[in-house]
Amino acid sequence: MDLGLRGKRAIITGGSKGIGFATAMLLASEGAQVAIVARNEGSLKEAAKQIAAKTGTEPFIVAADVSLEADVQRAVSAVAERFGGIDIIVNNAGTSAAKPFETVDASAWSADLDLKLFGAVHMSRSALPYLREGGGAIVNVTAVGGKTPSGSSLPTSVSRAAGLALTKAMSKDLASDRIRVNAVCIGLIRSDQIERMWQATAPQLSWDEFAAHPRHDIPLGRIGRAEEAANVIAFLASDAASYVTGTAVNIDGGKAAVL
Repeated sequence: MDLGLRGKRAIITGGSKGIGFATAMLLASEGAQVAIVARNEGSLKEAAKQIAAKTGTEPFIVAADVSLEADVQRAVSAVAERFGGIDIIVNNAGTSAAKPFETVDASAWSADLDLKLFGAVHMSRSALPYLREGGGAIVNVTAVGGKTPSGSSLPTSVSRAAGLALTKAMSKDLASDRIRVNAVCIGLIRSDQIERMWQATAPQLSWDEFAAHPRHDIPLGRIGRAEEAANVIAFLASDAASYVTGTAVNIDGGKAAVL
């Protein structure tokens, strides 16, 4: 099926690694013009090199901290000037920060909300004039913990829950501009963090053995791949999802107890 991504102009935050990188690779392979944004310019250059080698098109890179509104505005302006507009935003920047409530101080709360919530706010607001030109799509990458937070999951579960509320409210406000806003809720997906957990807890196992271990309690029987998350993100960003907005899709192998 043709997703209708050829010629679309996309910004992906947190695009140098993990799900962001896999999404950039997929969108580029589908013919989109891709800009990847992250804080580390070295990681961006390496990611761009790999994407170019596989797809034949080199993504535009912008080193920026999405928690800083001025950085985001600079990044959006640079991408719009390079591509002549913007059609897709994937708000993927984020890290895991999970501790018991009493151990999370004010600076940790601020840092997490600034990155995961306000990063998406800054990027979406800055890109809005361009998205309005022809309609567009925003995909917010959140986590299943935003729907069903566990103990000792702060501040990240609260930031992710706020991202879900942001998605729903934005979808209603922007629908008249033909801008669709959706979210994906990530479960256990292979990443640097998950690989560190593997090496710290079960280095005697191969990756396949660790990914399929019953301790993860995943109905589909394994940890997911970044490419599998990218497939869903690409669909939501594409013309194939032209009547889908205001929803949040779990990508967790069936583990979450909620839809």
